[in-house]
Amino acid sequence: MSRAQPRRGGPAVPRGTERPGREAPRRPDDRRRTFPAPAPAPARGPGGDGLAASWWGNAWVDALEDAALDPARLARGRAYAGHGHVDAITVTPGRVAAYVHGSRPRPYRAEIRLRTLGEDDWERLLDAAAARPDHIAALLDKDVPHALAAAAELLPAPGDLIPDCSCPDDGLPCKHAAALCYQNARILDEDPFVLFLMRGRGEQEVLAELTRRNAVLAAAESGAAPAGARTTAPRPGDGGSGAAPALATVRARDALTRRTRPPLPPPLTVPPQPGRPPVYPQADGAPDPLALDLLATEAAARAHAILHTGTDPVGGLSLWQDAVRLAAAHPGSGLTASTRALYTALARAGGRTPTELARAVAAWRQGGLAGLAALEEEWDPPAGPFDRARPALAAADFPHFRPRRNRLSTPSLQLRLGRDGLWYGYESDAGRDDWWPRGVPDEDPVGALTTLLGR
Repeated sequence: MSRAQPRRGGPAVPRGTERPGREAPRRPDDRRRTFPAPAPAPARGPGGDGLAASWWGNAWVDALEDAALDPARLARGRAYAGHGHVDAITVTPGRVAAYVHGSRPRPYRAEIRLRTLGEDDWERLLDAAAARPDHIAALLDKDVPHALAAAAELLPAPGDLIPDCSCPDDGLPCKHAAALCYQNARILDEDPFVLFLMRGRGEQEVLAELTRRNAVLAAAESGAAPAGARTTAPRPGDGGSGAAPALATVRARDALTRRTRPPLPPPLTVPPQPGRPPVYPQADGAPDPLALDLLATEAAARAHAILHTGTDPVGGLSLWQDAVRLAAAHPGSGLTASTRALYTALARAGGRTPTELARAVAAWRQGGLAGLAALEEEWDPPAGPFDRARPALAAADFPHFRPRRNRLSTPSLQLRLGRDGLWYGYESDAGRDDWWPRGVPDEDPVGALTTLLGR
């Protein structure tokens, strides 16, 4: 392996700061992130024990340790990491670098290189994330689902990590590169989006693409066309003169004279759909545009429903049910900064977590209020449709469902009978009791399972 040569003088000047007179870029580039030097942490054994807390952080460490040629150098690297010898860590696509202090006064520049993902790999990874609301919710909660990580080899395998260092030791890895690897695992624990950055794309780019794909999926499921341009609110005073008109006078005798009033005009025709609110400006001291948009949209929708039906469609909902309904009306699934704030506020108002809200939103989009009830309510159905479901599934070559109250389950698939008589499909990673609504509800359990499996 080629070794990086030590630079003369002090440590190298970080890239992008060599010419302080240059104007800084206006838009931050999240494909280059620098993390402060991690605090010292005790290293208690191999495999990153004591330095990595997440399964993906330990998988990163395992990829280097499984290809290491000298366990003694790994032990010294763990000690270096545990005593805080690693300075600030810079992560860019395909590279993790930092200065590591050794036995000499001048630190060494260590780095870990790995390949970035190609376009086809990114397509598979983003499609897998957008297709599962639980995957998106997990990422936003700083968790990495196993199935998502395996979709495009997000985590490195043994031999994928290439260590390098400016020290004279030609070990593979040397203790300085090993220390960098262990400390980087702690960064991965705190922010799994660093995995995406190392593979080639920054957090904002990934979230923007997931938002776009999720909106397309939501529109396709609901059959709604993408929203067009909104109209601008009219300004007060448009179309009139500035002077106030003179007040007309009426004689008291004329005002008290009995007269026949003209008939009332016919009621106005109810429009086919609610109107869209105007675009509200973003200005200092002004109310939050997202909150104004939400209030105006909700008021228009409720008024339109009352005109059509004479009843308020949301008047009987609980606080939690109404919070789920509001969140379900926004197809971004909490990915943008504004909708993340909305999800957080709605979850807090309902006494739930953002992940619980995301799961409830998926149930609402699956079947409305009845779908939410199927998610949250476990009950004992009477004899009849539930008893006939297992033989029907077995006849359709789905024999392995086990009953529990109103639910039929396999390790990764589940059908729930709602009180409305419909079967609701659910899916979970095998071995995990983490069920998420999927598919379209159906009166026939075989039909619900067929749509769940995409057959």
